[in-house]
Amino acid sequence: MTDEIGLWGVPLAILGGAIRVSTPFIFVSIGECLTERSGRINLGLEGTLVFGAMSGYAVAYHTGSPWLGTLAAAFSGLLFGLLHGWLCRLPRVNDIAIGIALMIFGTGLAFLFGKPYVQPVAPDLPAIPLGFWSSLPQVQAALNVNVLFLVGIVLAFATAWMLKNTRVGLTIRVTGDSADAARALGIDVNRVRLWSTAAGGALAGVGGAYLSLYYPGSWNEGISSGQGLMAVALVIFARWNPVNCLYASLLFGGAGALGPALQSVGITSGYYLFYAAPYVLTLGLLVATSSRTRAMPSAPGELSIVK
Repeated sequence: MTDEIGLWGVPLAILGGAIRVSTPFIFVSIGECLTERSGRINLGLEGTLVFGAMSGYAVAYHTGSPWLGTLAAAFSGLLFGLLHGWLCRLPRVNDIAIGIALMIFGTGLAFLFGKPYVQPVAPDLPAIPLGFWSSLPQVQAALNVNVLFLVGIVLAFATAWMLKNTRVGLTIRVTGDSADAARALGIDVNRVRLWSTAAGGALAGVGGAYLSLYYPGSWNEGISSGQGLMAVALVIFARWNPVNCLYASLLFGGAGALGPALQSVGITSGYYLFYAAPYVLTLGLLVATSSRTRAMPSAPGELSIVK
């Protein structure tokens, strides 16, 4: 790449990497945003993401259709979300503890059932070649945009509009801000949180399917690299706004693409350190957004992490 486009290869590689790496963050963070706006936090999304990646890959392999694999991943995520929501309805149950338990359960279940699918090759999700105008293969590769990325952009704006302008969105926001006020209005708080958590789980499953069926495009036990947990920090940084989740996902995606971008222009000494950029960014954002003296703005009042 250096010989053909020089140092322009770095921002180009970061752009392409941001598009590829950000897509699962978009789906998981929007799903977690829905869940948290209803007043519940789901730390089990890491397990949901991994199990969605495995189930989507398995179904795509057996059916020959990556779209059926994506639907299967969404359905498995929905089931995990329903399980999380149902368990949290029980008395004296902590949603954070349940989330950690389901993270371990989902990850272990994916490793158990996914062993036969480490070697077989499943069909990939399609992509749109937006770099067709260029004769450089590097530009074409950077602008090869997966369909789910475009779906994620539409989903972010649609979810923000839904939360602000529809009865369903108002119900979710009231439930997340004050359970007592919601009950006074005749809203079934447990039902709203159950289905919000289920929707969040389904979107996390789709994010998992993207990992196994497009980028990196295979199933293995280390496929997630903690993206489900990082998405929780991303939602806090985005101030529980789905559109901000989209922008923050692109930021995280660009950070994740920094190491490969430097490698593409021949910087190989110590470039592995830049692979830690997303994790350093997560810690930095959590520290920057924390305060002992003031509540986090826009935070749902019922969230256990802000009480």
